[in-house]
Order: sequence, then C-alpha cells, then structure tokens
Amino acid sequence: MTTLPPPATNYFPEDSTEKKVYSLVERLAEYIPVPNDRNRLGYNLVKYVQGEGDKPSILVKSTKIKIVGIEPVELAGKIEEELKKL
Repeated sequence: MTTLPPPATNYFPEDSTEKKVYSLVERLAEYIPVPNDRNRLGYNLVKYVQGEGDKPSILVKSTKIKIVGIEPVELAGKIEEELKKL
C-alpha cells in the first residue's frame, strides 16, 4: 500500500504583511514557548493589522497564550512597538 505525498505549501512573499507579522511573533518565542500559541497570536495580529481584529493588549489575554518570563502588559507593549515599525 502506498500513500500520496503531502500537498505543497505556499509561503507568503517576504514583503507581505502576513510574513512580517508572523516573523514578529516568532521573534517573541522566548516569551511564548508554544508554537501553536505563536501561530494563533500571529493570525489574530494579522487580522488587527488589516483592521478586523482587537488591539494587542486585548489579544494577549483573549488568545489564551502561555506567557513565560514577562508580564502580559509588557508583552502587549512590545508587540505594539514592533507593529509600529512595520
């Protein structure tokens, strides 16, 4: 019995907003150790940047991510500073 190869993965272009936001969240891996939590936060931040989501101060609480070594308020502040640079 054989299996089919997995489908090809389409990655975001380097200059896209999505790639920039997900890269921003990956840089915070020391504070958000669970990869799935980073993906969930990245998705919600992309929605925020597109004008459809909540502010980072709300998202840090509502996405129920595991935060290590920093207070949620400080993490939200770091995220907001990085988003301004985009």
